Amino acid sequence: MDLPPFALDHWLSAYDFATPPIAYNLASSTGPRWSVAEICALGDAPLAIDDVVLSYAPPEGSAALRAAIAAFHDSEADRVVVTTGSSEALSIFFCLAARPGAHMLLPDPGYPAYAAVAQAWGLGTRHYALTRETGFAQDVDAILALVDGDTAGVVVNTPHNPSGSVMPRAEIARLAAALAERGVPLLVDEVYHPLYFGAPQQSAAGIPNAYVTSDMSKALSLPGLRMGWIIAPDDAQRARIIDARSYFTISSSPLLERLATHALEHSAAITDRLKAVATVNIAVLDRLIAEANGKLQWVRPQGGTTAFPWLGDGRDSRPLCEALAAQGVLLAPGDCFGQPAHMRLGFAQQAEGFAIAAERIATALTLF
Repeated sequence: MDLPPFALDHWLSAYDFATPPIAYNLASSTGPRWSVAEICALGDAPLAIDDVVLSYAPPEGSAALRAAIAAFHDSEADRVVVTTGSSEALSIFFCLAARPGAHMLLPDPGYPAYAAVAQAWGLGTRHYALTRETGFAQDVDAILALVDGDTAGVVVNTPHNPSGSVMPRAEIARLAAALAERGVPLLVDEVYHPLYFGAPQQSAAGIPNAYVTSDMSKALSLPGLRMGWIIAPDDAQRARIIDARSYFTISSSPLLERLATHALEHSAAITDRLKAVATVNIAVLDRLIAEANGKLQWVRPQGGTTAFPWLGDGRDSRPLCEALAAQGVLLAPGDCFGQPAHMRLGFAQQAEGFAIAAERIATALTLF
């Protein structure tokens, strides 16, 4: 099939990989950056990687890595399958759920790859709306109202990209149970767990009928490791996932698995730094919104690394995003998510200079 252009990645790549790169990247959905040396130095004893044999790893991932992932989610290692980023985990879920005439039920707005990958596996797509008026909440009853006999699976994303809304674990469990009665699996995308700005939330891992996907890219701030995973609800489904992973990519790199294991074993240091940067920067955004006199509005994120503000007069945000990019400040225009008046604003990667970027946004708003 012909995949649609990935507008979000085209926008990000045009600036983040430019020479020189953008000065203030507020379009990114990741956390502050880490070097290999910084990761290896975590803990009491530096990590040695020169003895790693560059062979295959087990298709499900090494025992040490799966144990570290399970601990991160308060789950069981025997439920974990390692994947090449959460992208492969998502593709495996859609592949195994696909059947003729079926569709996947997805959030709107949502990560653009959901729909494209589902369609690549021959699935139709339907969407449940997340609105400003409800704080972009993913509502159980609204989702269930759209489920029918042709629904092959449902995706929820919490904390949500791009809005930062959070679906409580009790609500996820209620949705998973109701879907189980209809024979429909639930996928919970947790790539921004455990970054919350209110009460902490427990992972959805362990909820019957819920598959949990996550990775090292977002809350763990290490996208270059290309390490993800899927936590299966039972042994039979895990066996199917391992077979799919074996066909798709065979295994991960043992070198990257060693680094990922060490990072997860010291994940508190990584997530503490993430929360420190995000907390300072979201306070800057509070001031920016308060002083914008309605020109820029938002629903304050409950978790995650991104917000989804919009222009108060309803205009398309792309001209503003283009003008800001020319001034070294990168936001992601909302048309990448099908909502042109909005923009995605990441506030967790830019550990320095975020206030300068916010000042440039404020100035641009007065001229726009």
